[in-house]
Formats: sequence, C-alpha cells, structure tokens
Amino acid sequence: MLGPARPGPLNTLKARILEGVAAGHSTADLAIHLFLSKQGVDYHISDMLRKFEVPNRTALVAKAYAQGLFAPGQWPPRVLPACVAP
Repeated sequence: MLGPARPGPLNTLKARILEGVAAGHSTADLAIHLFLSKQGVDYHISDMLRKFEVPNRTALVAKAYAQGLFAPGQWPPRVLPACVAP
C-alpha cells in the first residue's frame, strides 16, 4: 500500500513559513520577518495543514521531514531547493 502523495512544490513564501515553523518561531515572529500580517501567516499555515493532511504545526513539521522536504542535518531547518516552485 502506498502512503499519501506529497503535496506539490511549495512556493517561496510557504517554504520560508515552513522553515520558521520548524525552527519554532511564533506566528507574530514570522509575520514581522516576512512582512505579513499575523492573519496572513495563519492563512498560509492553515493551507499547508490542509494540503499535508495534518492537524497541527508539530505534525506538519514531522510530515515535512518524513517526506524529505528539509535538508538533513541542518539547523535551522531549510526546505530543499528542489521542493520549492520556481
């Protein structure tokens, strides 16, 4: 039986948000660093939760690691360039 397919490539903004979530940054911190509103950050996180079919941020990061979206052994976590849409 095959596992669920990985969502398509992330856009640059979603990749940066995912990296921030994986590094433990709050919504407010991400909003400041990405020049977005807190609601904008929450919107993108909610969209990723839906696409990855997970209930929370912890599960989102775990699934992203499991699907190979992050470069292994790197801190802070970085989404692999191959997983980001041009």
